[in-house]
Order: sequence, then structure tokens, then C-alpha cells
Amino acid sequence: MKTLLYFSAEWCGPCRTMVGPIINELITEGYSIKKIDVDLNFEMAQYYGVRNIPTVILLNSMGEERSRKIGQSSKQTYIDMYNQIP
Repeated sequence: MKTLLYFSAEWCGPCRTMVGPIINELITEGYSIKKIDVDLNFEMAQYYGVRNIPTVILLNSMGEERSRKIGQSSKQTYIDMYNQIP
């Protein structure tokens, strides 16, 4: 199943106030999203080469990265990103 990985941290202002609420909306709407706190999951952030947060990565059903957005984007941008893979 395709999945969005959402990398953030508690101390990140844009994560808490701008991107986080959008991600939470998408989760309640049924999108497959995994939230990852970079402070608690440093190894995973390092594995994906996440250097800035917020970062959202789209994985296909095989777990391969298909797309990446760094920084704040609109809800529609994340929806379009998710829908890149049928």
C-alpha cells in the first residue's frame, strides 16, 4: 500500500501549526500516513536522508520513494502527491 511518511518534531513550529494539522486531516480522511518524530526516530530520518523538517515522502507499495516535499505545502499538494500512484 502506498504511504506518506511525515517527518516532524515537537519543537518545529511549522510542523505544529501548519503542516501537522493538514496531515491530521488527511489521516482522518483515510489517507495512509505514518508520522515520524525525527528526535525519537533518528535512524529512520537518517535512512531517508531527511535533513529539514517538515518533510513528506511518498512510498509506493514496494516501499520505494516516489516523491518528496520539504517544507510547508498545501493540503491539495499532499493529496496530489499521494495520488501520483494509482
